[in-house]
Formats: sequence, structure tokens, C-alpha cells
Amino acid sequence: MKPWAKALLGLAALLAVIAVGLASWDNLTGQGAPPDPVRRHDVRIVRDSYGVPHIFGKTDADVAYGLAIAHAEDDFPNLEEIIAAVRGRAGAVTGPEGAQIDFARGLIDANTTAARGYASLSPATRAVVEAYAQGINHYAERHPGEQRLRGLFPINGKDIVAGFVLRLPFFFGLDKPLGALVAGTPVPRDAGPPDERGSNAFAVAGRRSADGVTRLIVNSHQPWQGGVSWWEAVVHSDQGWDFAGALFPGAPFPLLGHNKTLGWANTVNRADLIDVYKLVLNPAGDQYRFDGRWLPLQTSRVWLHVKFGPFVLPVPRTLYRSVQGPVIRNADGAFAIRYAGIGDVRAVEQYYRLNKARDFAEWQAVMAMQAVPATNFIYADAAGHIAMVYNARFPDRAPGFDWKGIVPGDTSKTLWTRYLPWRADPMVVDPAAGWVGNSNNNPFLSTAPADELQRSDFSADMGIETYVTNRALRFQSLFAALGDKPISRDDLLTIKFDKGYDKKGWAGDWYKAVMALDTSKAPDLAAAQKLIGQWDWTLDCRGPADTLVTTAFAQAARYAYQNKPRPDAAAALREAVDLLMKNFGRLDVPLGDFQRLRHGKVDLPLCGGPETLRAIIGAIAPDGRRVANNGDGFIMLIEWGPDGKVSSRSVHQFGAATVRSLSPHYADQSPLFAKQQWKPVWFDSPSLQSHIESSEIP
Repeated sequence: MKPWAKALLGLAALLAVIAVGLASWDNLTGQGAPPDPVRRHDVRIVRDSYGVPHIFGKTDADVAYGLAIAHAEDDFPNLEEIIAAVRGRAGAVTGPEGAQIDFARGLIDANTTAARGYASLSPATRAVVEAYAQGINHYAERHPGEQRLRGLFPINGKDIVAGFVLRLPFFFGLDKPLGALVAGTPVPRDAGPPDERGSNAFAVAGRRSADGVTRLIVNSHQPWQGGVSWWEAVVHSDQGWDFAGALFPGAPFPLLGHNKTLGWANTVNRADLIDVYKLVLNPAGDQYRFDGRWLPLQTSRVWLHVKFGPFVLPVPRTLYRSVQGPVIRNADGAFAIRYAGIGDVRAVEQYYRLNKARDFAEWQAVMAMQAVPATNFIYADAAGHIAMVYNARFPDRAPGFDWKGIVPGDTSKTLWTRYLPWRADPMVVDPAAGWVGNSNNNPFLSTAPADELQRSDFSADMGIETYVTNRALRFQSLFAALGDKPISRDDLLTIKFDKGYDKKGWAGDWYKAVMALDTSKAPDLAAAQKLIGQWDWTLDCRGPADTLVTTAFAQAARYAYQNKPRPDAAAALREAVDLLMKNFGRLDVPLGDFQRLRHGKVDLPLCGGPETLRAIIGAIAPDGRRVANNGDGFIMLIEWGPDGKVSSRSVHQFGAATVRSLSPHYADQSPLFAKQQWKPVWFDSPSLQSHIESSEIP
């Protein structure tokens, strides 16, 4: 458990509420949300030979209804957990870890925000989210035995919107200051992801490709299981919604992929979009000073229902709020948090409208909504346009304050209420080099050097990241090695699946630290050091040092990506040596024997490693192997030929039915994934006809 979770659920707090009484998990039923009006939907779910659902509907709402049912058929447990989190009952399903989500939900007021802003959404968007909610209700009603919580259903469209409100801030690092404040530890000065989850995306314009084809690589890294794992779908409606891509549980439409004329991929960025304010409280602690006046500190109560074994323990928590936003009180005082997009519900509308954009101008107009507060977009289309957009909703901050630190909360001078326009975001559009890319690096390393943006053109108060990943250094050098020659499909895929490390980045520093260790009194470490000295700087499963290197480098890769100080090299090398000798009795273990893809009965070798473009991240299993659980997962190759017609290929690390172990599609794509091969995406009806496995009308 994370430190702030321990602070949240400390023993003293638990003992203090035992008097409230233990409630049986099954008896803690709660109440479902008032359902939206039930409407009839004209939809058909067609599954192809890989089990991927193709949803055909008369209207967009019909499609959303069918999409929800198809997703529930494949992955109801994760859908249920997302709904539980939105309803403040995640702790009753997953215990203390879920209670963290419930606390965050109450703190950022996700449900009230969704309800307050719901009417601002277009009728079309409301129809889509309500139909999606109805589809989940439909499945839950017909499969009561799969439900782990009574009273969770029915849900409504506002619950779907609340899910976006709850999850989006954590993609740009809200958990970092929140966790530090709850635990009473120093607030970090940088934003960013809580783990090694990263992403890659590349676009090559037809004018630069060897065959005139514009190409887009979608390679967004996520955990392989859970509430933010990718699930593939293809949707078609008679209202012009045609899209192939992937989504998370709880999303009523694909979040990346392509329609007939354009597509995009996303990578996480880490701009400074979160500010922490130190409040000045009165002696009673119920008011805070603001512009010389004392304002009441708003309070409310939330109950965290935390599962322990067969019981649920209700834990009360008081929530605070100031004019800046949610407030955390600890031994050092009271601190308010304000973040990009606070109070806005329109992300659900922006993603939906992006699905239906027809050309670059329309896509840009939708992006200018700025309702998606962060994440890079790598774009390509049938007309040959490409772009890297460092999408971030930058607060319009007053100069003169240390915005990466803690700013005074007693003055309106620090209370920003506006944002810089979308056009102020760093973006590279149709560069002369004919290619763009991003691997969670800063936006000043997105194309060839001659076409790059200049950091000096952007204010430091925007908080644009400075970090450069190993993956970015690698794609820069690999594109540079191509010179001015046309870029073929094979060239692009060679870059995407590269397994190398760049000596100029953190890996080079780590290598030097390991090689500089004095191992004269430790023969086993000396042998490891000698083997690492023979390494060829790739994790391609060919070299004898690959397993030792990836084991010794894994912690350094994690720390580098999280922008933490480098760990101790001697301790890391010792840990790697002991692990390999204990489980294999040798140091030169073939990487394919050590690093595995496991899902059910499938057990396959994997090459690549942490922070390589072929990103494989995992955990050590009881038998000493590293079993992959993050990194490369759903990948898509999208192509528009000179005639403007789109085609695509994709692969998932498991299959369409990721949690249904009895399904033939539980892990049927895993062999393709392990071999870096693709399956076709049968995007239009004619191409699908000879590959239909099933067809149903819900």
C-alpha cells in the first residue's frame, strides 16, 4: 500500500470507527442511480474471427448501447470496478487500494461536477452516454451472478461523465501532490505518471514514405489488466460514426485509432498543470484568509467502505474545500489543490466529436475545445497531414510566483481562472522532414532537428517538461540514420520495435555507474560486471548479457521515467545477481527464457525491456521469471494510400476477451504479439463478411 493510503487508513482511524459497526459486504447494498429513460436501440453486434466486436447501429446512441453490452461480455469485472469507483464504492470491492479512489472521488467532487455540468453537453453526447449506461444496465440485469456488489446498478449517463471527471486528472499526475499532502511529505515539484507506463506514437506523411502511403503508429502503453487496460472495437452508425480503435472500461467510444479519413494516437505528457496553495487558517481552523477577508472552509463528510476479508469497515473522512479547490489538512497546515480542467465535464464531448471529425480543420476545431486537459496527440490523415500536438490546458498564471512549488493561498493574485488558448500549445504540423513522433518526451524533440520547436519561444510558467526518455533518443537517432531517403513501412516498424538503449541518456549513465563499481572482493559481482561489459546495448534476446542487464537496469529505468534520483548501482547489481543465481544458477540466462508473456495456459518468450521502444515491463513471478504486465499492449498500424482509402492492422497482448478464461479469444493474439506480428482490422462491411464468427441483436 502507498504511504498516503496508510495515512488515510491508519490504525487509529480504524479503531475510532469500529463503534459504527461492521457491515457484511453483501448487506452493504447502497442504491443504484436513477436510471435514464429506457429507449429501444436498433443495433447488431458482429464479432470477427478474433472475437473483436463490430457494432452496427442506426444512430450513434444505438452503437454506444451495443458497445457497452459487447464490452461487458468481454470484461464485466473491470467495468463493474469502474462503476464502483464512480459511485464511491471501490473500497468495498478491492479494499484499501480502492478506498484511495473513493477518497479522491469525494475530494474532487466528481459526481457533483458531472451533475452540475451535464446540461452543458450536447443532446447528441448525452444520448450516447445514456445509451452506454443503459447497455451496461442491460447486461448487469441479465447476469446478476457476475455482480460483486448489490445495489450498484442501475447507472445513468451522469455516472459515465463522472468517470471521465474522476480519471482524467490522474493521467497528468494529480496523485503525486495529493498523495504527498495526505502523507505529510514534501510535495514533488514535477508532475507525471506514477509508474513506468509510457507510450510511443509516430506518423509519416505520404510525401516522405517510399510508396506514397501516410502511416500512423498507435502504441499507447497501459497496464495489461484493470480499469485502464485497452479493449479493441470497431463501430459504425448510419449517422456517420465509423471508427476502429481501442478504449478503456467506462468509455462509450474509442479513445484512439482511426475513422475513414483521419486518426490519432496518444502519449502521456507531464506539463505542470497542478498547483498547490498554502492556506492561512483562523485559530478555530474553520475559516481561511483570502484578500484580507475570512472565508468559511467548506466541509463535507464521506464514508469510505473498505473491504477486509468478508467484511466492510465504514471509515469516515471529512472533506474540505476552498475557493481554489479541494483542501488537504495535515500537520504542516492546510493546502488547496487546483488543476487544469477543474470543474469541466466536456472531455466526454471532445472525444466523441474527435471520433467524427472529417478532416484536419475540423479535428483542430474540436481540439480547440481544450476539454481534454492533457496528453499528446500524434495525428495523421488521408490528405497526408501529420502533426504532434503537445496538448495541455495551460493555466494563465500570474508571473512572479514559483508555480512548481507551493504558492500563497491568501491572495487572488495566485487564483487563475483562465487558460492559454489551444494554439499556444507546442505543436509541430506538417514538418519538412515528413515525420513526427513522441515517446513521453518534451515537445522540443518531435521531428528532425531542422524543424524542431524552440523552448525559448514558450514561457517557463507554462511548466513544459524537460525530460527526455531513452525511447525518444532512440527514435531520433534511428530516423536520423535514414537520412533523406524515403521511409518505408519496414523502416517505420523497425523503429517501433527497436530494443536498444542510447548511451547519451540515463542508460549510459547507469552503465558507467555499474562498470565503475569496485567488485574486487565479490567474485560473482565481478563476473556480472564483465558480462555487462560485453553487452551490445540491445535487448533483442540474442546477447548473453540481455537478462542480466534488464534485471539490473529495471529499477534505474523506473526511477528515470519517474524523474527520481538514480538508485544505488551496487545494490541493484547485487539484487540482479542473486535473483539469477537463485533461480537459474547462471548469469547468462537467455532473455526469452527469463521474460515471459503469460495468460492462462499461454507462456511465451518476449524480447525488449523497460524504456525501450519495444517496451516490456513486468514483475518477478514465484519461479524467478519476469512476467510482463505493462508497456506494449494494443498496437495499431494505420495507412492511407495515395487514393485516400484507409486500411489498418492491430494486435493485442492477449485478445478480445481479456478476462474470460474459457473464451477462445482469451489469449489468441498473444502468439502474434510475441512475434511482433499483426492481425487485420476488417474496417468496412465487405471486408468483414468472410470473417464473421457471430452476430447478435441484443
